[in-house]
Amino acid sequence: MTADRPVLSRLDVPQIARDVAPILMLDRAEPFRPVGIGVTVFDVPGPSPSSKFHVALRGAVCIEYATYWDHDIGHLYDLEHIWVHLNAAGEVTSVEASFHGQRHDVDLTLQGKRPVVWCEAGKHAHFQNAAHRDAMAGATQYMTAQKAGLGGVHLGNRFADEFGAIGPYQHRLARVFLGRLAFAPALGRGLPYDMADGPLCPWSALASFIPQRVQFLLADMAANMPHFRALFLDCGDTLVDEGTEIKRDDGSDVVIEAKLIDGAASMMDALRDAGFRLCLVADGPRETFENVLKPHGLWDHFEAHVISGDVGVRKPDQAMFTAAMQAMELSPELAAQVPMIGNNLDRDILGANRAGHPSLFFRWVDRRRTVPNGPEDTPTWHFTHMDQCLPLLTHLEIALDQKV
Repeated sequence: MTADRPVLSRLDVPQIARDVAPILMLDRAEPFRPVGIGVTVFDVPGPSPSSKFHVALRGAVCIEYATYWDHDIGHLYDLEHIWVHLNAAGEVTSVEASFHGQRHDVDLTLQGKRPVVWCEAGKHAHFQNAAHRDAMAGATQYMTAQKAGLGGVHLGNRFADEFGAIGPYQHRLARVFLGRLAFAPALGRGLPYDMADGPLCPWSALASFIPQRVQFLLADMAANMPHFRALFLDCGDTLVDEGTEIKRDDGSDVVIEAKLIDGAASMMDALRDAGFRLCLVADGPRETFENVLKPHGLWDHFEAHVISGDVGVRKPDQAMFTAAMQAMELSPELAAQVPMIGNNLDRDILGANRAGHPSLFFRWVDRRRTVPNGPEDTPTWHFTHMDQCLPLLTHLEIALDQKV
């Protein structure tokens, strides 16, 4: 479990900032809402404290609204901006807003004395008007569907150094979370979001809040979000071609060298780079696996090595899987979030199924039985080429909460 979720309370801002706060027109399928809105009032030109832009006055005052969202559909972390320009009478005369890293003018449409600004579905860029939104519909649909989550944790921002350690694992958590939120924009009539009723606060308060909020989100996903906590992998005929094994000639079962299956090294690199925690779960003497994996640079890809020669039993004995969960410091109830990848229906698949793990059958050679006898040794999924493994895992991981 993680600590309480940090929440930003409404704090005092100049009344004029509430009086002219924009009304955002959100897509009716929009999955997110602003978490904090930092206000800065300019009565002289100067650099924005929250963006890369310089604020040039177009009248008496400019009010900057920096809107923080926990996510856009492509990233964890999003910060967007609107600048509302006022004349000496306090009337809105023009509006600027951020749009995918740039800034442009927004057509001035007022509801009372407050500007109305159209917001892109999922991405939260600000359109010039409804016609601009419609012209961008194809690009928006692509970003909210095919590209959902692909950006992981957004690191191109001023707060990134305060997020804590961000590596492949954290990026994968964000991708899984957002991949599950892929959606089709409704377009058409917008859904008003009144920024005056949102969590308005001075920019300095929002700037202090954002890093702790992101740290919480990452910790919460790691602790509570369904995702693949680890991967268990077999070795023989899963990574190593058993047909190339050379064994010690002393009558022992120790393999002294063997070749990898084509694509095994690339697959292992891809799994590591995708942030998966890897555990070897293999039958045989420890020396065998050191002899065949270390020369190919794969031994250290594994965070733990659970080997039957050390445990004292072979798969499908549940003790092998229990030992592997303990080695990865995972509780037994998380077994459904730890797939086993192997080539042997009688050992890898049967053992994983009995222990409550998803089972992925790698059938690249017919050296052993390849047709299940029944439900107990039927794999959750199967693949036949190394380059299918990561895409398959990505699909299955996003579908975890849908119980595929």
